[in-house]
Amino acid sequence: MIKVIIAGIENQQSNFDYLMQELAELAYANNMQVVADIRQGLQRPVAATYLGKGKIEELSRLAEVKGAEMLILNDELSPTQIRNLEKETALAVLDRTELILEIFSSRARTKEAQLQVEIARLKYKLPRLRTSSNEKLDQQSSGGSLANRGAGETKLEINRRTIQKRIAQLSRDLKNLDKEQEIQSSSRRESGLPSVALVGYTNSGKSTTMNGLLNLLSDTDIPPAKQVMTKDMLFATLDTSVRKLRFQDKREFLLSDTVGFVSKLPHNLVKAFQSTLAEVKNADLLLHVVDLSDKHSAEMVKVTTETLKELGVENTPTIYAFNKADKTDSRYPVIEGQQITYSARDAKSLHALADLIKRVLFKDYKTHKYFISFEQGRYLEKINQLALVTDTTYNENGAIITAEISPAQEEYFARFLTE
Repeated sequence: MIKVIIAGIENQQSNFDYLMQELAELAYANNMQVVADIRQGLQRPVAATYLGKGKIEELSRLAEVKGAEMLILNDELSPTQIRNLEKETALAVLDRTELILEIFSSRARTKEAQLQVEIARLKYKLPRLRTSSNEKLDQQSSGGSLANRGAGETKLEINRRTIQKRIAQLSRDLKNLDKEQEIQSSSRRESGLPSVALVGYTNSGKSTTMNGLLNLLSDTDIPPAKQVMTKDMLFATLDTSVRKLRFQDKREFLLSDTVGFVSKLPHNLVKAFQSTLAEVKNADLLLHVVDLSDKHSAEMVKVTTETLKELGVENTPTIYAFNKADKTDSRYPVIEGQQITYSARDAKSLHALADLIKRVLFKDYKTHKYFISFEQGRYLEKINQLALVTDTTYNENGAIITAEISPAQEEYFARFLTE
């Protein structure tokens, strides 16, 4: 495990302690050991080196004593700042943005996530190319010889063009993959099933909550292969999982687990993952999971809300689910309006959460009686597919159906109303 020193500038940030603690957890998530935490109370970063001269000398001595090989900074640095720090400290230097990108790169499992992360990493690298760049950039080319370039073209310009071509190719590949994903999403929407999306800070317990609901609202035990991976670590999983769940009264809904958020999530990464987060944008209900046991939970809610806003998600109905109450002195499960205090590892809590989801998700559904003639059999098939049919009787002309209907379906089947 590589030994690292983390460092940051307070810069009048009220949540500075929290950000530094989170930086240490990000380093751990990237299989690094933090051996020292350096902080400086500057009003703004030093233009050339980010940290002041005295602080750089201090951390250089500390790195030698602790055997550190790398310095990780709490902000996104300019190429000049990184280059100068590497020269001054003789350490490899990583800023917060690149650290997060490295974690995402190592955790991406699906083809879509891998493409999204690689695009974000290349966009980060593009303005940071140096004339001393090694041959790895050339190897990322999507093909084609560079031997015939103009004689005056530098290696840096060639590398820049190579990365730009690679980004363009990856973007095309992602666009084609997005079309396939959109077909799947459209199919889910056409099923008429309402959807619930789990959102929240990374490591807040979203995946544990999803697995708990899967086991509760399924007829049989869910095998490990069908469950969502959980681990006590930031960004344990990046891939979106969608499952169909059924209540005892046969009402059904789709539940999706998505990538978690974190402070200062790189803009290019948010942009790259917009297609993955489409399940959030299209959801009928958000389940905002919060780690109640973390003293910074209010900051986590703020970060998640701001990231959702950046994605264009602001007015979707939301249940605030304060998880990990078993690690606090709070009573649980407790429901107050559209808020629940619970533990995702507690059966009684999961029952309460499921009841709350059902109450909020189906609150605008109404029960009506319809008559559909045999000549309009395709509508009979449609209502059985989309709605919760509770009773069906027949006469010589057609079917009399009692069904619970969503607001959107209500308008679609209005012509068949009998009462």
